[in-house]
Amino acid sequence: MAHLAIEGVSKLFGTTFAVRDFSLEVGDGELVCLLGPSGSGKSTLLRMIGGFERPSGGTIRIDASDVTSLPPERRPTGMVFQSHALWTHMDVFNNIAFGLKLPRLPKSEIRERVENALTLVGLGDYGRRMTTQLSGGQQQRVALARSLVLEPKVLLLDEPFASLDQHLRERLREEVRDIQQRLGITTLFVTHGQDEALALADRIVVMRDGRTEQIAPPSIIYRQPQTAFVAGFIGSMNFVQSRARNGVCEHPLFPLAVPVEDGPVTLAARPEALTIQLSDRPDAGTVHRIVDFGTHKMVDVDLADGSRLKAMVAPDDRVRTGMRVEPGFGSFFVFRDNALVHQSTPVKDAAEAGRLLPV
Repeated sequence: MAHLAIEGVSKLFGTTFAVRDFSLEVGDGELVCLLGPSGSGKSTLLRMIGGFERPSGGTIRIDASDVTSLPPERRPTGMVFQSHALWTHMDVFNNIAFGLKLPRLPKSEIRERVENALTLVGLGDYGRRMTTQLSGGQQQRVALARSLVLEPKVLLLDEPFASLDQHLRERLREEVRDIQQRLGITTLFVTHGQDEALALADRIVVMRDGRTEQIAPPSIIYRQPQTAFVAGFIGSMNFVQSRARNGVCEHPLFPLAVPVEDGPVTLAARPEALTIQLSDRPDAGTVHRIVDFGTHKMVDVDLADGSRLKAMVAPDDRVRTGMRVEPGFGSFFVFRDNALVHQSTPVKDAAEAGRLLPV
């Protein structure tokens, strides 16, 4: 196990910052996901930790040792890329063994470590197959084994499942999490998939434009987003633009108590916190579309101002397209200039999700 400390790290490409003054500590055996849209700097940061990019400023330490200037082969890190980067002229065994041959380890030790790594990733009988004979998921397992066989202190994964189909991604991320926990290896996992981050991480680092928006466990990131960007990037979120005056929101459908200074505000609520009921108000919303996910229905409601909200309702709900409905927020956030300025009492569970009154 290892402790990773990133202290004020920046990376300039020309005059543009890919990463700016980024700091993070990752504890022994912790799995941290770097989450953000394309161009947020997450892969550049991972490459700096692995030694594939040189920081323009700042320090990277592993177990208190400064590795900022060390090349990749001298760092106690293992990196798995989105592209498997396997040698097609070598079989699986030799792909994994390659890194062990450079320090001229005994053949018996190389064989033992490679076989152990193959067993760990569920490919115990695949050592003599050529990599071109493997599926995409199997190739990614080989890439993971190639990193783990070096016994790194820190494992770095750069969107390793991005090219795989959804079901395979879900299965592999569960396997990676199981392996990571069994080994107790400190891990950074880069992804732009919110579901992947929520399923894998002990903590999530949400990044935008090379900076940190929020660092917290998945449950906190989802239930207590500190910025409007995080609220919109993690899960589905409804946003309504309005103004606050004398502690009350001026939106006609959402006259909510908002104990903030007068001025423009953004109301936000999760679909499970949005209630809908039949209404004959002239400014009521209209049900535009209903998607049945089996466990619940997602209802799109169009408002008179052209905005659209999403409400989660029970699978047996009798809502229909074209119905006139009045939405309400069971719990909500208030943002101003991207920052959270107020949060109402949160919804306790899915049983409090939106519902349509009987007809």
